[in-house]
Amino acid sequence: MSERTPLLHYRLSASVNESGEHHSEAGQDALDQPPSLARRKSTPSQPPKLTTFFGVVIPTLLSMFSVVVFLRIGFVVGQCGLYQALGMLAVAYFIISMTVLSVCAISTNGALDAGGAYYMISRALGPEFGGSLGIMFFFANVCGSALYVLGLVEAMLATFGVSEAGVDSSSKYQVLPVGYWWSLLYGTALLLVCLVVCLVGARIYAKATFIIFLVVIFVLGTIFVSFFAVKPQVVNLPGPFTNNSSATANFTGFKLDTLRRNLEADYTVDYTTNTMMTFATVFAVMFNGCTGIMAGSNMSGDLKNPSYAIPRGTITAVIFTLIIYLLLIILVACTCDRVLLQRDYSFLRDINLWHPFVTIGVYSSTLSASMSNLIGASRILYALARDDLFGKVLSPAKKTSASGNPWASVLISWFLVQLVLFSGKLNTIAAIVTIFFLLVYAAVDLACLALEWASAPNFRPTFRYFTWHTCVLGIVGCAVMMFLINPIYASASIIFMLLLLLIIHYLCPTSSWGYISQALIFHQVRKYLLMLDVRKDHVKFWRPQVLLMVSNPRASVGLITFINDIKKSGLYVLGHVQIGDLAVLPSDPLQCRYDSWLSLVDHLNIKAFVNLTLADSVRHGVQHLLFISGLGGMRPNTLVLGFYDDAPPQDQLQDRTFRSLDDPALTEDQEDPLYHFPPLRESTPDNKNRGGACGGKVLSPQEYVCIIADAVKMLKNVALARYFGQFDRQRALQSPVFVDVWPVNLLRPDSSSYVDTCSLFLLQLACILNMTRSWQKAKLRLFLCVEAGRSLKGAEQKLKQLLKDLRMKADIHTVPWDEQVALHWQRQQVGVAIEAEAEKGEREAGEKEEEQVMIEEEEPEEEEEYANSFPSNTVRLSDDYLHAVNRLILDQPFSPPAVRFLYLPRPPADTRRYNNYLHQLELLSRDLGPTMLIHGVTPVITTDL
Repeated sequence: MSERTPLLHYRLSASVNESGEHHSEAGQDALDQPPSLARRKSTPSQPPKLTTFFGVVIPTLLSMFSVVVFLRIGFVVGQCGLYQALGMLAVAYFIISMTVLSVCAISTNGALDAGGAYYMISRALGPEFGGSLGIMFFFANVCGSALYVLGLVEAMLATFGVSEAGVDSSSKYQVLPVGYWWSLLYGTALLLVCLVVCLVGARIYAKATFIIFLVVIFVLGTIFVSFFAVKPQVVNLPGPFTNNSSATANFTGFKLDTLRRNLEADYTVDYTTNTMMTFATVFAVMFNGCTGIMAGSNMSGDLKNPSYAIPRGTITAVIFTLIIYLLLIILVACTCDRVLLQRDYSFLRDINLWHPFVTIGVYSSTLSASMSNLIGASRILYALARDDLFGKVLSPAKKTSASGNPWASVLISWFLVQLVLFSGKLNTIAAIVTIFFLLVYAAVDLACLALEWASAPNFRPTFRYFTWHTCVLGIVGCAVMMFLINPIYASASIIFMLLLLLIIHYLCPTSSWGYISQALIFHQVRKYLLMLDVRKDHVKFWRPQVLLMVSNPRASVGLITFINDIKKSGLYVLGHVQIGDLAVLPSDPLQCRYDSWLSLVDHLNIKAFVNLTLADSVRHGVQHLLFISGLGGMRPNTLVLGFYDDAPPQDQLQDRTFRSLDDPALTEDQEDPLYHFPPLRESTPDNKNRGGACGGKVLSPQEYVCIIADAVKMLKNVALARYFGQFDRQRALQSPVFVDVWPVNLLRPDSSSYVDTCSLFLLQLACILNMTRSWQKAKLRLFLCVEAGRSLKGAEQKLKQLLKDLRMKADIHTVPWDEQVALHWQRQQVGVAIEAEAEKGEREAGEKEEEQVMIEEEEPEEEEEYANSFPSNTVRLSDDYLHAVNRLILDQPFSPPAVRFLYLPRPPADTRRYNNYLHQLELLSRDLGPTMLIHGVTPVITTDL
């Protein structure tokens, strides 16, 4: 027994009477059915509902009084004095009052079905918290029932048990044999009585509670009268005695000297456990008499109007018990000698008008509490079984009788209580039970706090006398009391709850109750998005925020997983354009597709959003997504497209070699949502597939380059991904891993600069890829193209200094490309002549067309001619030069890289040259393996702190 739980022979936790007793059949059906439907079905055989007084006030009063009011008041005053006793009472009731406010708030927020605290927690916090705390609530009631049975056995043996050897006793009533096995026999017999009552039905107990309540109130009345009616007398103290201790103590009646001697604290050794009392230990005992506040709310399934009865009945019971405890503490301090309070915890029986009255009160309240906890445990178990949180494990507990009584749950609960009786250690059980119930109280406060912080419009309880401050105070108070009673048990109970939470999270099917976590996340994300000011953006904190256009995920798994690695905790959006016109469609065709896309995200284990749009063309759809994707300061700054080529697509969702990032192989049932995507198109010259990257219909080369140009105009970085249809992430990351970077614009051999914005952006993306956990072992190889006329060492030294300033690690390799540049200059004159001839022909054709155009269209035509008149380098590059550069990249004497990064020049201003621009990119990147052609438009690197 811990020093923090020094309970005596009759130390019982009043909080254990937190049960969901007496649930009608309709109340149980309401767990799985809408309330209106449940009420309609059960109306013909529904028993009468309980009123506020019988359904809430009486159960709560009996739970909070229990045996503590009879056996622990003198203990508290005798140890800590009147001042500290009143302070303890104020603190204890402040803690439970915070939880009462939370209970009242949740119970008045709409219809409350049967299930009590478990129902409140599970429907507010979700199945994980609800299921884990429901199991702990069940075990608390099981242990609580055993606790009260053991307490009743001890009380009976204290009165009727045969005295121990060597102790003289003249009482003719002490006839019961004592011992472990005898105590177990008595406890089993009492538990059988409780079992019979529970099997017959909870209505018997509901009727008996009123009789028990009258008995308890009558006994309390005799106690109050005795303080005034009984004359001062000497009371014999129970043994054992020491040389310095007296065998008697005084009941002085109302005397000022007695009150003065009882004002200050005087902590002594507990005469039954030989443990030194402290403020913490006495407060833990005192707090036990202030719990039991949920007994009424757990009757929610049997109340006429739970939203009306629970707040009024619970608050009435709390105030009434506070007044009773307050009066008893004051009366005891004024009339009883300090020695009597410290050495005789059953002194109320000795000073009563008729001694058996207190004994009757102890027996009746204890038996009531035991039955209440057994009924409550069975109802909680039945509710857990009905919710299917643990699958087939609890399926036997679903069986009920014709009247709706869950007899199987009753038998299971009775069996577990019987097992607990074998322990026979009342004090240890009391500490565990109290901590379990405090954890449930804290969970109710947490549920109310979460609902309040989520600011959900549907959380509008009619009881408004609470704030988030009261919820926090309730949580903190319950947590402090848990560790005050026993820190080891408190820590173990929290670990046990978290373990159950994880088990339910991974094994429980998705529920339809709603998840408060989603509401809280929404609330916090909205708040922080408003604080994310785009005007405060700085290059030091830049990160890629990617919009990846996906036509059909079946052919894009490799690219999707690769971009997930390169996003560096930034925004990642999977975009998709479906061709159509909403005006001629009966409904939005995209709404039913989101589930498949979200299943894809889960399957690949990536952190991405999904954004689908409907447009008349792929180009307009991409424009829509670039304009509207994201929110506030979280908007895509980089557009990624698959390359426009004729590569045959591969269905990577069906290919077993392409798996999610970390998940093992899934079953066929789990993969079903992924197969809702349409099959891949055949790759033919007339029907080109775009690598799964650009819309659901055929794209012309002109429209594809227009998408790139549009993104550049909108100041978005652009990346074109080629050959990622064959990219296998697991195979690519097998050692050794290399990432090749070519930061020079290979389509402009006359300009070999590697420090422009685009080159630095390309270096930044390669560095970000190398910073991710999976690619940290990869080595960056930087290839610097240098002509013979320039200093190789000087150029390499400048690049090393640049990498040092940028804090990047890479191996630099200088690559002479004089032969390739020579090919370019040899064809330059020819290219200029061809370009001039082409421009002349186009100009003549344009003049003929202008004669057929209306006068008002002449001004736009002039503007277009002006826009197309900008010079471009694209037409001056020969295929021989591009083949030579492509061969230069392929023929490097190194191990092949996992991926290459190439410089992507911006599209030409002349839209008539788009086809030629795309042809050049195709020749440049042909057969290079997974390649990213990247064009950056914004500065992303800084050398400043």
